[in-house]
Parts: sequence; structure tokens; C-alpha cells
Amino acid sequence: MEYRRLGASGLRVSAVVLGCMSFGEPGRGTHEWSLDIDDARPLVRQAIEAGITTFDTANVYSMGSSEEITGKLLAEFARRDEVVIATKVFNRMGPGPNGGGLSRGAIFTQVDASLRRLGTDYIDLYQIHRYDPDVPIEETMEALHDLVRAGKVRYLGASSMWTWQFVQAQYVADLNGWTRFVSMQNQYNLIMREEEREMLPFCLDQGIGVLPWSPLARGRLTRDPGVTTKRSETDRFGSTLYRQAEESDRRIFAALTEVAQQRGVSRAQVALAWLLHKPAVTAPIVGVTKPQHLADAVAAVELKLSDDELRRLEEHYTPRAPEGF
Repeated sequence: MEYRRLGASGLRVSAVVLGCMSFGEPGRGTHEWSLDIDDARPLVRQAIEAGITTFDTANVYSMGSSEEITGKLLAEFARRDEVVIATKVFNRMGPGPNGGGLSRGAIFTQVDASLRRLGTDYIDLYQIHRYDPDVPIEETMEALHDLVRAGKVRYLGASSMWTWQFVQAQYVADLNGWTRFVSMQNQYNLIMREEEREMLPFCLDQGIGVLPWSPLARGRLTRDPGVTTKRSETDRFGSTLYRQAEESDRRIFAALTEVAQQRGVSRAQVALAWLLHKPAVTAPIVGVTKPQHLADAVAAVELKLSDDELRRLEEHYTPRAPEGF
């Protein structure tokens, strides 16, 4: 496994981040396809043994049970100082003013709940899951800074938003001497590359690490056309994505299949290797439900693509509207 600095920060993460949205009590929340703790256990063990040190979850995944399972399994297989735990705040977890959003009260309430569920006294990377237009950005950034000062959080990150909103947050932090975001977790894959226009250049310029979510486009880059899974059939959020440019997507998928066949590897390995070739990308966040998913992700770190292969993978992309905010 390869390890990389998260942007210009001192935090080092594995080149593959294990996405823990796949873990949770089935039926708790909206992820009917999630794995309970017994099914998740061998996957977390496999990840640790493969050298993966970084694990990403969120308070809203399976309404907190993803954090519970992640925390329990990491405690079984690793010392706390050997792993990087990332989680998120924003989505609604309950009624009342502190049940969701990015107000000072909500952030303070939700971080304590996440710490309890994870079974730890600090979070390595605390990320705002989305931008909150109903709360002044100054209030959000000061509250996050106070968590760092209190030792509950070590680094701050953000997730999908418009670039101008991310710039605004960093400017407010700089203006007031508060803690900056060190990372951006955004949607980036072979069939959704709109972040190349503004967000990725900004992150490169500012030394901000990029942790792409949905690096395999919810499995669309790995499955033969027409093949479905329990997740693809029940993933409500996923059903809203990747329907804008079907002809372009088809050509990209054909090129991906061709490169994978010529290399004798899986499509997943090639798609992830493509991401890892991008200068702005630190590490993709890969969700897994089977051992082979994890094996493919680990193998992708060592797969080096030629300039011609990169061109073939990219040449059929057409512009589309950003989605998934």
C-alpha cells in the first residue's frame, strides 16, 4: 500500500480509503443493502491486512450504525493511533434545531454523538457533508475551529459544494485565523469529470487533498450493461445519478473495458488507477461489499497506465451538469 500526505497537511492517508457507507444495520436508515457487523468484519480485517489505514463514514450512514460498526471493528483489528477515522456532519439525524445542519449547536451536538458511536475521543478528519445555506459560514467555521482547539477533531474537510462556496469558507478561516479545510471529498470518476473545471485546479493551487467519492460511479463502471445488484436496485440517491449522457457513457465504458481486457485486469482496477494518476487526487474512497472489491482497489494502486491508455479513457467525455450536491 502507498501512503500520501493529504494535501499540504501533515496527515498521511492510505492511497485507498475504505468507504464505510456499506456498513450498517440493514433497514436502519435508507441503505437497505448495507452489511451488518458480522458481514463487515472480514472486510475490515482484509483492509487492515492490505495496509489500508484510512476509513471514511458519516453520522447519517444507516442513521449512526455505520459509525458504530466502523468504530467497533477498527478497535478489534488496529490500535487507534494506527488508523485515520473520517466522518461527516450536516444531514438530519433527529428533530429540533440541533438535529442537523451546520449551526454551532448542531455541530457541537453531532460531534459528541459521533465520538460516542465511534468509541473514540477524537476524530482525525471531520468533514462537513454539504454546504449549509441557512447558516452564516462564519458561524460554521468558528465552531469547527473550536472543535480542533478542544482536541475533539484534528483536521477539517469538506464535501461536495460549488467551488465559490469552498473558496468562501477558506477565506473566512484565513481572515479570522481559524482552522482551514485540508481536504475536499467530491464526486469524481470517468463519467463525471465536471470538477476538473474549477474545484480540482483550486485544490491543487491551495494544497488541498482530494478524496473522490463514487470513484466507480456507483458500480456503473464495473458491471456489464443490464446487470443489477441489491444496492443498485434500492439505492435511492444513486438512482438519481449518471443518466445525462448515455451515449458518452457507453463509449467511455467500452474504452474502459478494452483497456482492462488488454491489461488482463478488472474494469474497477483501471478506473481507480485512472483516478490515482490525477495530480489533484490523494485517494479515492472505495465502498466494498465483497472481498474482490477490496482486492481490486488495492491492486489499482500498483497499476500504471500509459499516456495512450489515459487518452483512450478520456477522449469520449462530454460536458454535463454537476449532480449529487
